[in-house]
Amino acid sequence: MWKKFFKRRPVQTVMGYRIPEPRLTGMAVLWALIYLGLPVLAVGMLIDGLIQLATGVCTGLWCYF
Repeated sequence: MWKKFFKRRPVQTVMGYRIPEPRLTGMAVLWALIYLGLPVLAVGMLIDGLIQLATGVCTGLWCYF
């Protein structure tokens, strides 16, 4: 089952030149962290803030500093 997900396609050539395979770049990883990581971080901070307002107990990571 896993082999169909990790199966590599044959190398493509155009007029004798090998086309490089698509790959993740550093900028792609950075944008993924921005678009996926920051909203999750913001929602977590909002939840921690609401819990602190409601109970008076700090549950966030910043409470340890």
